[in-house]
Amino acid sequence: MSDFKVLDFNKKKADTIEQKRRAFNRIVFQNFLGAYSVIDDNGSIYPVTLVDIAGDGCSFQVPWNPLKDKKLAQDFEVNMRMYFTNASYVPVIMNVRHIKEVIHDDGTTHIQYGCEFDKSVGSFEAMQSFIDFLYKFAEHSAIDKGDHKVYFK
Repeated sequence: MSDFKVLDFNKKKADTIEQKRRAFNRIVFQNFLGAYSVIDDNGSIYPVTLVDIAGDGCSFQVPWNPLKDKKLAQDFEVNMRMYFTNASYVPVIMNVRHIKEVIHDDGTTHIQYGCEFDKSVGSFEAMQSFIDFLYKFAEHSAIDKGDHKVYFK
């Protein structure tokens, strides 16, 4: 038998698209999409940092001080506002599925929550369209390298 390694081009393409999607998500989350959550019993609204979003759910993180902050429980229902402008948002409901502590390079501690969307909520249709756009953008976008060739008609 030879020592040749067979390359799976479909997997390589899928991996490249996934990397582009995650990079684009970071740009969208940092510059375009704001997320606020109504989490505690008093209905307080405070910002969260989105980490990733996919068809089934999203992950977000919040600063965490283990001496005074409580973690959300597994299966806890989170009501989140996904702001697309300063005043308009799409409400989504999610349930906590994963919890992990994250320490950033600057030494701050955050709790990252992985949540599953409640797809039965009517407003999820808008989020699904947005998520579909993120995936299609990652698949079909090109990097502007200063060339003048048009890649579409």
